[in-house]
Amino acid sequence: MSTLSLETGKWAQNQVTPKRSSAQKKRANLRDVAKVAGVSVATVSRVLNEPSVVKKDTLEKVQKAIDELRFVPSAAARAINSGRTRFVGALIPTLDNAIFARFLAALERKLSDDGLSLIVATTESDLEVEAAKAKGLVNIGAEGLIVTGVSHSEEFLDLIERTMIPTIITSYYDESNVLPTIGYDNEAAAQLALQHLIDLGHRRIAVVHGPLHNNDRTLARLSGLRSLRWDGELKSFETEISLRGGAEAAGQIMGNRENPDAILCLSDVVALGVLFGLQSKNVRVPEDVSLMGLDDLPSSAVAVPALTTVHLPVSRMGERVASALARWISSQKIPKPEKLEAKLIKRSSTAQNSEPVGKSDC
Repeated sequence: MSTLSLETGKWAQNQVTPKRSSAQKKRANLRDVAKVAGVSVATVSRVLNEPSVVKKDTLEKVQKAIDELRFVPSAAARAINSGRTRFVGALIPTLDNAIFARFLAALERKLSDDGLSLIVATTESDLEVEAAKAKGLVNIGAEGLIVTGVSHSEEFLDLIERTMIPTIITSYYDESNVLPTIGYDNEAAAQLALQHLIDLGHRRIAVVHGPLHNNDRTLARLSGLRSLRWDGELKSFETEISLRGGAEAAGQIMGNRENPDAILCLSDVVALGVLFGLQSKNVRVPEDVSLMGLDDLPSSAVAVPALTTVHLPVSRMGERVASALARWISSQKIPKPEKLEAKLIKRSSTAQNSEPVGKSDC
């Protein structure tokens, strides 16, 4: 700050350090609150962690002291006093996919209703990374874990067995799994999509899917397609799960001598990329080729043409997982497996095949 010297008549630069009031010297703690309220530290702890068991007049005194001291509870201190951290960890393959974003939004919202917080870790579909990050979450006090799919490393499964931490599998339904699963039947969801194309008279169908490595959901969907008995032909194309991956797959598919009469993508993200790729080649959807996805992302409904797809109830899955995990943590009651039904969503990207059955050339 600049000040004028009365002796020299010149301006001088003075470093002025503002004084801190006594209230600013340190952060208030439980003992401070207890002293001001005239109660024990244990009583303050009960007010913070279990207010329903505290008498009304005591609750009011403690709350008044908290307000006066501007006391903010320390998460670490509360964990020490209560023995609970009140957070759970979710391990997902990536954040770069709208379907996981929708799931996490519903999961976090419902966990919050039950007084739990959420920490998210990404695994890039690497089972070793998943095990390492799961261990890290357990080490910092996670009370439960949420994981994607049924494929996990021995190290991960050993961690769950040793710690007995409540753990729920999502995006997959398997009633025989040692861990409870809350999700959908991936085989049935894929068959629902394929059956729709078969019913429209399509017989040469290209299937576009993401990487198979460590992705049991995609493997299950492909298994479902191959087990459905019909008289047509399926050709599979693997690509990255992105708009670019879908566009590149469209180039591969339409570059073949014999073009398909329908394209089935095992995710909406890829399907939208395929749509863009087809449009860049002046291939009309659905006049020249029917196109459908699997997920039912919000963007699919506003695409041109709107994308026929299979709705996966990911938001409901997030809510159901949150409720089941919260109950498991609080009551030690292991939830039962729960299957959420997929649903066919018919839009304008698929149409009846006008080509006579049996014709082999496009």
